[in-house]
Amino acid sequence: MSAPIPVDQVNASAPGEQRGRDHRVVMTRRQVSAAQLSALASIPVPAWKSLAASSVEPNACFLPAWALPVARYARGRGDALALTAVDRNDPHRLTGLMPVRWARRALSLPVPLLVSWNAYAPFSVPLLDRDDPVHAADALVDAAASAGARALLLQTIDIGGAAYAALRMAFERRGLTVENMRGFRRAGLDASQESELVLREALSAKKLKELRRQRHRLEDTGAVTFEIARTPAQIGGALEAFLTLEASDWKGARGTALLQDAGDAAFIRKAAPELAARGQFEIVSLMRNGQPLASGLILRDQGRAFFFKIAMDATAARTSPGVQLTLDLTKHLCADPDVVFADSTADAEHPMIDHVWRERIDIADIFVALKPRDPYAAAIRALVKARYAAIDMARTLRRIREKHS
Repeated sequence: MSAPIPVDQVNASAPGEQRGRDHRVVMTRRQVSAAQLSALASIPVPAWKSLAASSVEPNACFLPAWALPVARYARGRGDALALTAVDRNDPHRLTGLMPVRWARRALSLPVPLLVSWNAYAPFSVPLLDRDDPVHAADALVDAAASAGARALLLQTIDIGGAAYAALRMAFERRGLTVENMRGFRRAGLDASQESELVLREALSAKKLKELRRQRHRLEDTGAVTFEIARTPAQIGGALEAFLTLEASDWKGARGTALLQDAGDAAFIRKAAPELAARGQFEIVSLMRNGQPLASGLILRDQGRAFFFKIAMDATAARTSPGVQLTLDLTKHLCADPDVVFADSTADAEHPMIDHVWRERIDIADIFVALKPRDPYAAAIRALVKARYAAIDMARTLRRIREKHS
């Protein structure tokens, strides 16, 4: 959505202003100490919650009620660690938290590289206390180096946000080179606008007319309603309906539906009601005759919404139920004064939501050697680049095979 903030343009702002896509970073002189690498499960939850509530940039995927079930249950997400920083004057006050894993576990590379941990969603912005994000970021870098890491690989990080601005300043103060290994732009929604204006600017009059026609076709066999499950009691049934629907669509065919792995299903069943009890999770559904045509899982934190997953009834594909749900979700979020911005969490050039949500978030994988001109870190960087190249080649071959099969 915007370029990284130059170090000399980082400005102070009041805590109440840190909402939505506010990119400013507070500069104070609070001292940070006791930075270390620990097991994620060992982080005191009260301190973690407090940091999440005061973070300079929200990340609902790193809320403890989400991240801990992911680490405990979800496939391929175990062995999660965290770089942490604590206030010198209050050892119970967490000022920074960056979940990570060693590269041996995260990338199958036996090198001293710490990689940001994926909490099942493609967003790994660390939690940095808004009162002093730069010093918190600086302490996390200290913790990584003290743990024996020669480099950091920060994957799927918003390089236009306040947390990255603080990290970038910490890196540059040390003379460390920051390299963008790969990046893309993904869809977002400026929910501070009127939804009708958002949709008119995103979609042509012809497209809107076609979507209205499709909505009428959906209603041929019953009234279509947009329903929201918010409370833990409401979430239970709506979640099971979502899981069943997702397993029946293309994700089920590909084997990536949550319900297809016992651990993945356990994590979302644990996280969803706990977050809903705090007003940080909801399920939106397009319903007809008591059955979902499309359903989506939404995370919330500090004025930001995260469109985590969507599932659709494949038998209704010609009437675009996923688009219809997204239109209703757009209206819902824009009408909510507690939401300023929404992250689609989608892939680059997503064929559906890119055309509806026209704001863009700059996402990148960032490599940082923790010592200037370190030949060992340079060798690690070469290995990481080779791995990216191999993954890209495998994806290209798969697309060619699918196209000609």
